[in-house]
Amino acid sequence: MSAQKQPAGACASSGPARPEPEEEGGRTPLERAADAAEELYRLRDTFFPRDTAEKTAALRARADAALALLDAIPPEQKKSPQQRGVFEFLRGKILDVFPDYHKEAEDHLSKAVKLNPSLVDAWLCLGNCIWKKGDLSAAKNCFSLALSKGSDKKILCQLSMLERSMAQGSEDQTVLVEESIKHAKEAVMLDIKDGNSWYNMGNAYLTSFFVGGAWDHTKLHHSVKAYQNAEKDKTMSLNPDLYYNCATADKYLENYERALRGFEAAALKDPGLGADREVQKIISLLDKLENAMKGQLRSKRLASLVSSLNGVILKSFHRKATISELSKGLNKAIAVLGKVVLLIRHDNVAPLYYLTCDLDQSYFILSIYGLRDDAIKEGDRVVLYEPYYRILEASWKDKRYQFKSVRVDFPDQILINEKAPDPQHVARASIHAHNKP
Repeated sequence: MSAQKQPAGACASSGPARPEPEEEGGRTPLERAADAAEELYRLRDTFFPRDTAEKTAALRARADAALALLDAIPPEQKKSPQQRGVFEFLRGKILDVFPDYHKEAEDHLSKAVKLNPSLVDAWLCLGNCIWKKGDLSAAKNCFSLALSKGSDKKILCQLSMLERSMAQGSEDQTVLVEESIKHAKEAVMLDIKDGNSWYNMGNAYLTSFFVGGAWDHTKLHHSVKAYQNAEKDKTMSLNPDLYYNCATADKYLENYERALRGFEAAALKDPGLGADREVQKIISLLDKLENAMKGQLRSKRLASLVSSLNGVILKSFHRKATISELSKGLNKAIAVLGKVVLLIRHDNVAPLYYLTCDLDQSYFILSIYGLRDDAIKEGDRVVLYEPYYRILEASWKDKRYQFKSVRVDFPDQILINEKAPDPQHVARASIHAHNKP
């Protein structure tokens, strides 16, 4: 998954108080400098050339022009603590537009909050700057201080994002991600039409999916819904990460056609994201699934393969069923017996895919969440409790894919050779590289 760039656009739309007497065009020098800073951050968040050096050069030129506006402000127009606070804030904000930590930016932003402690946007930018330096606890302190002066959606989004970053490698991973979701929800409640807040919530739920072991579909559905709400805000249409991350959630939901469209849109908006590679990965997976279904065994060998299923006795109330007897969706009180023919290897964390056949010698694709790829081997017998059945379909570039699919979401929904999965084969909680928070 792509990321809300760390730490990103929160400073982009922050403007200081405007206490100066009006000058040419009705704008004070500080206001014109603030406008230049806004344009600088807008460039950062919407300009994605193939050559990153081109973007760096454009940012440098725009930053130099904004700093020149600040330098041209007469001393008498930055006498009061409030004026000087705004001046220092703008200088620090402009210097901090680049991805790497900038000590001079931190110095100016620190002066700004000392001169004017009520300048919330300065606390926000200072937190982002310190975050780049790697001092996450100090960055969180800045955001918390800003929130102590009143709720603010931009601060809440950055705090939510920071908590997801802090969760990586932490023993309190789950707690931090839940806090991230809480703050994301608070930001949305402050402005339910703000696309960035919805986008941040989508990222929080997607992170939670990975932290929980990459099996909880509810988290994925919450994530997709949040991204769809973000898309309703036209200002988000230039954010390639929104399309990339929504496509990532769709990919793990096996909504491959929607995922392909999302990754393609992201690639067009920002070629540097690597979304075109994600498109190729999905096409490769679909081709593998199609080839597996085509390469079916001859009937005599298949009959021999599935014969061992006849001796499986269910020690539960579930009724045995074959693929042809399943209804679309969740099949409660039903158990499908299958023989694993082939593990279909691919590049995604989840689900695991197996070519499987049932008692009627019918093939289907088995997708499993919550287990490691060494849990099930080719030739194993599986009992699938309360399976979720669907026809997995996708069309792309004049090619159509269609497979019978059975999905198992939880380790306790499956027996492997009549035994529950070994605990060591259950997927561990982690934030994968696919999900940079």
